[in-house]
Amino acid sequence: MTEALAFPPLLWGEAVASDAFEHAAMRAATGCDPGLVVYALGGHTVETSLVFAPEVPLKDAMAMLPLCGIGFQNALGALAPPEVAVHLDWNGGLRLNNAACGRFRCMASDTNPEAVPDWLVVGFTLPLYPVDDPDLAQTGLHPDQTALYAEGCADVAPPELVEAWARHSLHWINRWEDEGAAPLHGEWRGLAYGIGEDITVDGRTGTFLGVDERFGMLLRDGDATHLIPLTSILEPSP
Repeated sequence: MTEALAFPPLLWGEAVASDAFEHAAMRAATGCDPGLVVYALGGHTVETSLVFAPEVPLKDAMAMLPLCGIGFQNALGALAPPEVAVHLDWNGGLRLNNAACGRFRCMASDTNPEAVPDWLVVGFTLPLYPVDDPDLAQTGLHPDQTALYAEGCADVAPPELVEAWARHSLHWINRWEDEGAAPLHGEWRGLAYGIGEDITVDGRTGTFLGVDERFGMLLRDGDATHLIPLTSILEPSP
């Protein structure tokens, strides 16, 4: 059995064998208290998710996705060697030393951006080491993909990472509530991956200019600039 983890006040944990995100969404849909951290640490990945009970419309509550990404960077930054660089894709992807390494997911009870959802779940899955190719780091066959232990982070214990993520995320939640979105934007922009580069999102190809006040993507396509709301990456709720 996975040892119970320690979380700060207002957060509480629940261990599962697998599928932490799906379990968190199920618990949220059945009315669990907010602050639940569901985690699965028994496999080749770290899986954890946090349940929110937003008091603002979904279009504003979606700030919890980049906020939790910042919490992850802060947590891993405190545990990993200093040369390990963490960056965040706009759509939830995680990058270690510029290579894809897991991702965040997001689900809400209601996908209407103007509605206040009953619940919101944000969680990430992080591969510890390549399952399909244990020699991935040595072969260099997939330079755009990596895993935690392939990046010099073998001393990072999954339980400590989940606990640290929860602490740092709660810190940023408190800042967001007290100071608004400005500090969050400043921190996220320093970690964002691909700003100024050409990308394809929702069938549109253009230059990623940055984000608006609600973290919607600004995509320049020729003379036009398109706004892709962050709510577009929500997964359908059960």
